[in-house]
Amino acid sequence: MSDLKARIQGIRDAFNQALGQVEGLKALEELRNQYLGRKRGIVKDLLNDLRSAPKELRPELGQVVNRLKQAVESGLAERLEELKSGESDGSSERGIDITLPGIAPELGSLHPLNVVNRDLIRIFERMGYEVAGASEIETDFYNFEALGLTKDHPARDMQDTFYITDEVVLRTHTSNVQIHMMQNRKPPFKAIMPGRVYRKDADITHSPMFNQVEGLVVGENITFTDLKGTLEHFLKQLFGSDTKMRLRPSYFPFTEPSAEVDVTCIICGGKGCRVCKNSGWLEILGAGMVDPVVFENVGYDPETVSGFAFGLGVERVAMLKHSISDIRMFFDNDLRFLSQFN
Repeated sequence: MSDLKARIQGIRDAFNQALGQVEGLKALEELRNQYLGRKRGIVKDLLNDLRSAPKELRPELGQVVNRLKQAVESGLAERLEELKSGESDGSSERGIDITLPGIAPELGSLHPLNVVNRDLIRIFERMGYEVAGASEIETDFYNFEALGLTKDHPARDMQDTFYITDEVVLRTHTSNVQIHMMQNRKPPFKAIMPGRVYRKDADITHSPMFNQVEGLVVGENITFTDLKGTLEHFLKQLFGSDTKMRLRPSYFPFTEPSAEVDVTCIICGGKGCRVCKNSGWLEILGAGMVDPVVFENVGYDPETVSGFAFGLGVERVAMLKHSISDIRMFFDNDLRFLSQFN
């Protein structure tokens, strides 16, 4: 009996020494199989040896073997918790190696449309413009009628506008803000109106929801020359000092005269390329002098005040600045795309 007890004590000492040298989960599992394996484990072998011991000694020897088994199980469990909690100085396939440098979390960044929108606002704020806003759900009067868009105007077509009721729409432009401002303010003033707008249009260059920035200047003796100088300064600030601008006659129902505004292609510098269709120019915004009818609709005297207005799409500016061909990429929330703008 004394020989078996001495053997068990030797096994316990060897286990404790081996357990102290374990540095990973894989090694711990191997030690568990060595001592507690069902077929060839050391503890299993001891239990088998009890069969050959004298019958009167088996109960006492069985208790000694069970205490050994419990000690092995307890030691293995404690070491497992240490490894899982990272208290081990070593590393394992599933554990944590505290000697390695930390892994920095992925940080978000501003959406490219927000960056462009912020840049546009900052340019105009430096020029002394205030920022104004109004509801995206608007009445027919503020979205259409006050701007000279009569009931039979093409822009009111059901295919272009989201109608909530016959007299309530999702605004198709931020020009509604201009009407609210002129009704509640006396000139002179100058402001920009950034915000979301909605139209029934969807393809690679159009979205049912997109962002606009419009501007309005009202006062005495405001001329087309003031409009031209303002836009030239703005576009040079936005695209660079070498940017050139040209005006092409156009038509808008709430400005007269009106113009489409082009800039030298930011891809080829005006030499001609696929993006600008070899013209050297890119259309960027629309502008014009406020139609006297609009002033009359808000209670201004068109004989004493004048003004100009302009508007551009934030998505179009972002697409040009970053050479993006599909507007839908801005709204897909694909991190592979968005991470390029960090």
